[in-house]
Amino acid sequence: MNQDDKPNKTIRDDLAPTPGEIIPIDPVAMARRDLRKTLPKRFYKEATAEARDGAFALLLDGRPAKTPARNALALPTLAAAQELAAEWARQEEFIDPGSMPLTRIANSAIDGVAREMAATAANVAKYGASDLICYRAGETEDLARAQAASWDKVLDFARDNLGARLICAEGINFAEQPEPARRAILEAVEKIAGDEASGPFALAALHVMTTLTGSALLALAVAHGALTPEEAWTAAHVDEDFQMKVWGVDEQAMARRERRWAEMEAAARLLETVRRT
Repeated sequence: MNQDDKPNKTIRDDLAPTPGEIIPIDPVAMARRDLRKTLPKRFYKEATAEARDGAFALLLDGRPAKTPARNALALPTLAAAQELAAEWARQEEFIDPGSMPLTRIANSAIDGVAREMAATAANVAKYGASDLICYRAGETEDLARAQAASWDKVLDFARDNLGARLICAEGINFAEQPEPARRAILEAVEKIAGDEASGPFALAALHVMTTLTGSALLALAVAHGALTPEEAWTAAHVDEDFQMKVWGVDEQAMARRERRWAEMEAAARLLETVRRT
């Protein structure tokens, strides 16, 4: 990510994959790892976005920034590039990768997802085969009602907008989803990833939202505007919130959720801005 002629290479080295490795889209794990390392000092005064070579590049003091794999750190829309520049501009004395979720997702999109589009789409769609919202409480009536209130409308969205009719199960009993439903979910993911310019970024963002919520359907609902990111996040934590009402608030769990929400919000923002015309 550093400029070619800058001596400080710590952040690029920290975020770089090992030889032959596909960059994982796991922002939370990456943040934890990076925060254990010595943070590099900010080496630039200004972060801006500018049209270059058919895309919108991140410029640090007027020079193009690079990804860990030395590709241009450029996005398909000005809105997305401006969000990225703002993230870099917010850095203070040190560059903190833990506070740069947009940059991490963009790097993953450019260096990893763009080379593994089919595999990444299949990975997202795989969550739909055992989606969070299809597994309901069997014994606690109040929890079952809370799940239904948040999740039934997502099942309706999947049926009406994606053509995916899903089966629900109680407890931990596995529900084998019909092949047409699984195919419909994959097709929905592939459609979001279909644009040549924005596809890798949209797919990377969708992957992040899916892994953070445990639900491809919640991520797709956000992508289609059926849910806001906040609504999807609340829906993903129905079970956890119910347990906290019964047993009390778990401060560590809430702190972890807050960190993960920052990643969720960034992914949703990236998805929206790379698709903006």
